[in-house]
Amino acid sequence: MDKIPDNRAWWLVLPVFLLVAFSALVPLMTVVNYSVQDIFGPGQAYYVGTEWFKEVLTDQRLQDSLIRQFAFSGAVLLIQIPLGIGVALMMPKSGIKGSLCLILVAIPLLIPWNVVGTIWQIFARGDIGLFGWAVNQAGIDYNYTGDTVDAWLTVLLMDVWHWTPLVALLCYSGLRAIPEAFYQAAEIDRASKWAVFRYIQLPRLKSVLIIAVLLRFMDSFMIYIEPFVLTGGGPGSSTTFLSQTLTTMAIGQFDLGRAAAFSLIYFLIVLLISWLFFTAITHADKEK
Repeated sequence: MDKIPDNRAWWLVLPVFLLVAFSALVPLMTVVNYSVQDIFGPGQAYYVGTEWFKEVLTDQRLQDSLIRQFAFSGAVLLIQIPLGIGVALMMPKSGIKGSLCLILVAIPLLIPWNVVGTIWQIFARGDIGLFGWAVNQAGIDYNYTGDTVDAWLTVLLMDVWHWTPLVALLCYSGLRAIPEAFYQAAEIDRASKWAVFRYIQLPRLKSVLIIAVLLRFMDSFMIYIEPFVLTGGGPGSSTTFLSQTLTTMAIGQFDLGRAAAFSLIYFLIVLLISWLFFTAITHADKEK
């Protein structure tokens, strides 16, 4: 006779679930309410329907920000995922060296986002910054405050420095979870390092990589503080991403209706792409 599972423990989780749902639902419904109104001040709001959504979808400035955002997030994933895997593979497995490497790799993750922007703002300057001075001494005309390409690449490099350690630590934990018997069997078969990585390590890292891809995409797609401190969105609008455009619209221009509509579209884009990433990766894993 099968034992009936006891699900009474779920009642202990229910209060937390309701609290989280309430704290997320109330702000979301407030944004939905604002997105269909034209707000002039306290008590002065007029229903406009889907007008703000139509304007946001046809706004050229927002479309340009969306293109820059996709380009940035795509570059982040293409660089940080392989680089994080490589760093994890080179880290010692155990001992004092392994512990020391873990501490050193994790240091960038401990630095607040605004401090990261300030560090790179000084580090990349051509007159007093070590990085900017070294690049200029190499014969490259580098100026992230005046050149759009230099500014964009500097923001990308800053994000790689800040967040690649997260990918590396996730991959390191996945590698340490692989049973030693797999490596012993590969050694007996005289498998090459590439074969070990291709047929043992990489398949065992897939679940970890799903988490890494989702975390890095969502975080890079919502980046705000670091480029705002480093470049202020300039020069021009070369490093003005979606979150900065939204903040300028909501706070700088006090255009709450359009900002609310834009934030809902922003939320749906992040949700949809994250779901597509997760579905595609897990589906490919099941087929194999």
